[in-house]
Amino acid sequence: MNPKEEVKREKERLIDDYGREIRSLRFSITNCCNLNCIYCHREGEGRREERDREEISAELVIEIARVASDYFDIRKIKFSGGEPLMRDDLVDIVQGMRDFEDDISTTTNGIFLSKYAAELADAGLDRVNVSLDSLKEERYDFITSSSNNLQKVIDGIHSAIDAGLTPLKLNMVLLKGINEDEIVGMMDFLRECNKRGSGEAAILQLIELIPSFNPSMLTYEADFYEVEVELKSKASAIKTRRLQHRRKYFVDGVEVEVVHPIDNTEFCANCSRLRITSEGKIKPCLLRNDNLVPIESVDEEHIVNKLKLAMRYREPFFGKNLANHKITQISTRK
Repeated sequence: MNPKEEVKREKERLIDDYGREIRSLRFSITNCCNLNCIYCHREGEGRREERDREEISAELVIEIARVASDYFDIRKIKFSGGEPLMRDDLVDIVQGMRDFEDDISTTTNGIFLSKYAAELADAGLDRVNVSLDSLKEERYDFITSSSNNLQKVIDGIHSAIDAGLTPLKLNMVLLKGINEDEIVGMMDFLRECNKRGSGEAAILQLIELIPSFNPSMLTYEADFYEVEVELKSKASAIKTRRLQHRRKYFVDGVEVEVVHPIDNTEFCANCSRLRITSEGKIKPCLLRNDNLVPIESVDEEHIVNKLKLAMRYREPFFGKNLANHKITQISTRK
């Protein structure tokens, strides 16, 4: 062996006490947003006061991602917020981690997407998730507490597809009495997007409302059982994703993925994602804020130790019966 040849580090895996291996990181890189959606929980952080909006630095984001890749072989990153495109250094962050990541994506409300899609694609962003809960302007305005933005979002979706940020995932939070009658219309919109992208350019994600962040939203909680029964009756094929055991329904050329976390032990049992808050703290579970692990330095060893510590705090939120034994059905590692 050539003495100058780099010795490759034997990579560990981040695995919690329930056999769940971390395979992706989700960075909330800002708590700020230009919309005020009625259901928004800002990745479980809630809205912070203006004076408290000190955000995680680009340097720390990149270093956490690098350490997770080098030590634990985690090579999948997603950015969220708030609205990530409000960070003026998002392009720099993407460029800074491109060399050691396999998959980089971001969520966005789409309003600034037509302006930045091409630049983000050139920087190395792979794809985007766009929030779009209604194609009807009055409903969209009510949900987002804004006005005159729907067409900007649609234009942003088209720009993202044109830039190759695909498969684009369209995130639709189902709200009882507001938009649950628009699933068919949204699927028609996706068929048009697929034509624009000359293939499978877009996927519809139907997302269950999480009212525990805001109990007043309980009245808008849709019946996901009925939704899935309807999808199943029309689907030509049904698949299950490894991530959170999500079901995917294929209906007349449209892929529909159902994100159904509430009281769903399979969802928790198959969680493979670790979150980093906009303040630079590791968040082991979306639905908890009492077990955060602060990262206080860009020092490599410090970050390694903090990531390992976070594993000790991870436990399934739903299904207390799972907390007394290993989740053997997900212990198989790939």
